[in-house]
Amino acid sequence: MNIEQLKRHCRQFPGAVETLHGEPSNILVYKVADKTYAYFKTSEPERWRFSLRVTPDRFLELTDVPGVKPARYMGRFHWVTIVDVSKFPADYLAELVAGSYRRAVESLGKAKQKALSQPASGARNGDPE
Repeated sequence: MNIEQLKRHCRQFPGAVETLHGEPSNILVYKVADKTYAYFKTSEPERWRFSLRVTPDRFLELTDVPGVKPARYMGRFHWVTIVDVSKFPADYLAELVAGSYRRAVESLGKAKQKALSQPASGARNGDPE
């Protein structure tokens, strides 16, 4: 999976919002209802390194994989950084992003979770928007 494919994948979840933050943070963030589930670093020397939240067990597993390390400042919260997404198995990466999104949604209040599970207006019964 390349960078553009991964960006598309991150945007496809219900309620997903992509926001580019410039100086000094230089990150491209993916959130659902103000809960971050993934981000890219957009400045050198770490340009396009990708970070996401994983379970504690996956954190231990992934930080033993070459090219994956604890995310700076966020490792204690079980965030990992994938240095080169093009070298990481695409199916596994998609699964990890979905899990990070799911964890973000589960941390929302019940009303926000319910709103995300409702079909968008105009998209009822399979009708395209």
